[in-house]
Amino acid sequence: MSTRIRRTAGLFAAAAVLPLALTACSNGSGDQGKSDASGKASAPATGSSDDMRGSDNGASSMDQPFGTACSAVPKNGAGSFDGMAKDPVATAASNNPALSTLVAAVKKAGLVDTLNNAQNITVFAPTNDAFDKIPEATLNKVLDDKAQLTKILTYHVVGQKLTPKDLEKGSFDTLEKSKVMTSGSAESYTVNDSAKVVCGNVKTANANVYIVDTVLMPKS
Repeated sequence: MSTRIRRTAGLFAAAAVLPLALTACSNGSGDQGKSDASGKASAPATGSSDDMRGSDNGASSMDQPFGTACSAVPKNGAGSFDGMAKDPVATAASNNPALSTLVAAVKKAGLVDTLNNAQNITVFAPTNDAFDKIPEATLNKVLDDKAQLTKILTYHVVGQKLTPKDLEKGSFDTLEKSKVMTSGSAESYTVNDSAKVVCGNVKTANANVYIVDTVLMPKS
């Protein structure tokens, strides 16, 4: 992880109020929530990547992960799609190398158990490259503004599970209390007309995850 990315991850440690917001949207505590983000590996996936995306004689592809970045997901073990489906969201994300910056931020902020305990949420998860796109001036501004930092964190979480069909033309309340807009069809979706979903409909035990290529910024 580059110095700049480590610095970005460190910013999120200041968001101490986020656990309360996430707990408020939870419908239950969930026994699985006590796992650490580096939890034990789940059973290896047995299907091929084609099986995971659906086939002509199987489940619809819309029930499976989709997107160009999905090819980088491990085929077996805890980091595979089958493996992530068995773990709560923070633990599942820790097994995806493309989300290491986000995971580092969650750990530094003390949000592992909070995210793992939340029920029926959707997380728009920025990739490492998405964090690296933040301009230096914006990064410095966030560093000095705790309120803005908290807004950015909570803007990436919706208090309900969203399916790809929901994203076709949607407006959803985030934990930051403003709305996130989605649009698209088939396997092409955008969030707020700017962030592209690069691997969507990733299932975890308590959340649906849509990996995006840009950090979402709420309106001031």
